[in-house]
Amino acid sequence: MPSQSQSRDRYGRDRERDRSRVQSRQRYEEDNYDDEDFEDSPRDRRYRRDGYRRARAGSRAYDSNDDYDRDRRGDVNIYGAEEDSRRYRSDTERRREQPRAKASPTTSPRKDRTRDREGGHRRRRTEEDDSSPAPRAHRDRRSRTRGAERGRGLEDEEAEEAVRKHRRREHEREREKRAATSKHQSTESSNSSAGLLKADALAKLRDQYEEEDRRQQRQAEKDAKAERKRRRKRPVVGEQSRTLEPFPDYVPRGQSKGRIVSGAYLEEGRSPDMEVRLRGGGRGPPAEKRWEKESDDPDARPPFWKRRKWWWIGGAIIVVLLIIIIVVAVVVSKNKGGGSSDSSSDSSDSSSSDLDGISRDSIPESARGTVLDPWTWYDTTDFNLTYTSETVGGLSIMGLNSTWDDSARVNDNVPPLNKPFPYGSQPIRGVNLGGWLSLEPWITPSMFKGYSDDVIDEYTLSKQLGDSANKTIEQHYAEFITEQDFADIREAGLDHVRIQFSYWAVSPIDGEPYVPKIAWRYLLRAIEYCRKYGIRVNLDPHGLPGSQNGFNHSGKQGSINWLNGDDGDANAQRSLDFHNKVSKFFAQDRYKNVVTIYGLANEPYMLSLDIQKVLNWTTAATELVQKNGISAWVAFHDGFLNLSKWKSMLKNGPADMLLDTHQYTIFNTGQIVLNHTAKVNLVCNDWHAMIGEINTTSAGWGPTICGEWSQADTDCAEYLNNVGRGTRWEGTYQSGDDTKYCPTADSAPTCSCRSANADPAEYSDDYKSFLQTYAEAQMSAFETAMGWFYWTWHTESAPQWSYKTGWQNGFMPSKAYSPSFRCGDEVPSFGTLAENY
Repeated sequence: MPSQSQSRDRYGRDRERDRSRVQSRQRYEEDNYDDEDFEDSPRDRRYRRDGYRRARAGSRAYDSNDDYDRDRRGDVNIYGAEEDSRRYRSDTERRREQPRAKASPTTSPRKDRTRDREGGHRRRRTEEDDSSPAPRAHRDRRSRTRGAERGRGLEDEEAEEAVRKHRRREHEREREKRAATSKHQSTESSNSSAGLLKADALAKLRDQYEEEDRRQQRQAEKDAKAERKRRRKRPVVGEQSRTLEPFPDYVPRGQSKGRIVSGAYLEEGRSPDMEVRLRGGGRGPPAEKRWEKESDDPDARPPFWKRRKWWWIGGAIIVVLLIIIIVVAVVVSKNKGGGSSDSSSDSSDSSSSDLDGISRDSIPESARGTVLDPWTWYDTTDFNLTYTSETVGGLSIMGLNSTWDDSARVNDNVPPLNKPFPYGSQPIRGVNLGGWLSLEPWITPSMFKGYSDDVIDEYTLSKQLGDSANKTIEQHYAEFITEQDFADIREAGLDHVRIQFSYWAVSPIDGEPYVPKIAWRYLLRAIEYCRKYGIRVNLDPHGLPGSQNGFNHSGKQGSINWLNGDDGDANAQRSLDFHNKVSKFFAQDRYKNVVTIYGLANEPYMLSLDIQKVLNWTTAATELVQKNGISAWVAFHDGFLNLSKWKSMLKNGPADMLLDTHQYTIFNTGQIVLNHTAKVNLVCNDWHAMIGEINTTSAGWGPTICGEWSQADTDCAEYLNNVGRGTRWEGTYQSGDDTKYCPTADSAPTCSCRSANADPAEYSDDYKSFLQTYAEAQMSAFETAMGWFYWTWHTESAPQWSYKTGWQNGFMPSKAYSPSFRCGDEVPSFGTLAENY
């Protein structure tokens, strides 16, 4: 058994260690419950005062606690303990009076307040606080002291109970002394809070952690030898900020407390925060493993793809999304640009904003990107944009309004639409809309320039354009003929229009490059414009499957495969199927007053085709459309045969049929060479009688119209004789043949197209007089029958073929029904007009 003096020494050491615990607790509470943090809280002020009382009573906390003394010293006499306690208090008094300089001067300045992890406030002091009567002791030392105390059971419930008992026991005894020496005691409290650990305990702790640091240093040096690219010592933290842990483990001053994340990642500034790894556990993986992760050593560090795996994942996702977007864009582009038969043009260049009030969701998913989707239309002007999938005869009514009004009257000489037109007693005065919905190179030469000589018709042009065909050709539909043209047609005194369209607007054939179905919508809108201005319509199928004549205006120039060749019969049936749809559609009540002439086939080339086949097909087609409800006149072409042959053909065919003849002088080498006056006389002396005769059922065939004619007296218009071909007028029509067909071909001056192709502003008055007289003579001749349709209303660069240009520039009558010349009148003099002009 140890002696009493040995027990007392042991007891003194234990008591001093316990006293240090209480002082550490007091300093923590004082630091965390400062006056400035609780200046507005009475409750916190009371708590702070209690903290001060605990601090002042801290050195005597365990001297008066009998139970605790007995437990701590074993068999040591309690009275001896009290004597030691008094002696210890006197020693404490002397230490409190020691100068401040003995405290460590290494406190770091603090400038703001933070919250500890328990939610309490802690005020960071500034340097100016050092001038206060009781500046705080060195935070690093207190932090280490608190860490050591915490490790030895600072939370011991018995110690806290001892403090509370002692406070109650000493409260009255200390009150008087505290009142007299409050300032001095306050200073003592602050100085006491800066007290140091006892030297022997401090040394033991230091030795313990120094050994641990040496072990870690040896390990770090060993690891460093394996590094290939970097061999520098990793940065360490000498002293850990108190803000990271409210009760950090005690580490002697000057020793490493943990490692900070470093390496290239941190040095490049890519780490949002530095993480501290404390010995003995904490947050995240051990520091050594962290080092390996951050190291530049390719053997120590994980592979690049693992260290950047989220980058790789994110990049892969972005690549997949880009691929999906590109694929979708390509598919949509193909759907809009001619990739399917139902696709239409892109609406990005639409000239109309009528879609502003329409919801995109009103178009079902199945119809989006098709011709029924108004968001794919180049032009939405005057179309009904309310989606409908309704069809008549298998043809869509999309774009049409549900109501109509047939009360319009084109002029006072013509009855309104809701009254029958007096065919036979009043002539038709009409015009064609050639080159619009069925392209012809010479009417719009700009569309065919810039390509090879292989682009010669709509077929090859559409093939050349590829995905851009829909957009390019629909733009032509939208801009070449507009509502203003129908208003001008009415102003010019015309009362009918003949509208060309082809089978691919209704029944496209798979594999063909034509732009499908879009022209149908423009055809229906054109008819509505005609209704608006009181104009009646003659429907003209200009191109049939296989080509009925091999001309470029049939769609495809070359061979005739309609009623001819291996596919002749199939194309004949396709043509009947086409009429089955179209006739059902236009048999509706809304078209009975406006569509008054229904054409079957434009210019079938009966000089080459089997005439009987053509007659049989014409009869079958007429019976079909009439069976479907067409009450309009059914027009068929003379096939370029001499009109006298029609005196006996198809005489016993269906009722209400019109014979359509096309008359031109410039395609006949015997007529193109006539001078200006002779051409007028040809019309009035020959054509006038011929047309009048064929129009009778007794001497001719019966009701006849002239569906095409012009005032052009030359064949000089660009591409008129096909792309790449010359003219008869200048002797360039056929290679190897320079024969000129003009009035001055055998004399002077030389035949030239310069004057014929000049700008109308350069036309002389004499030339204008001739052109108008020549046109009015033909009007007079054709009005001996059912009437006429001029070819054509609008051209890009062929003024002698454009009724619009002649009307606007003074070589057409201001009103078609009031001409200045009629056959029987004296042919006027054309002055000094040269015959080669």
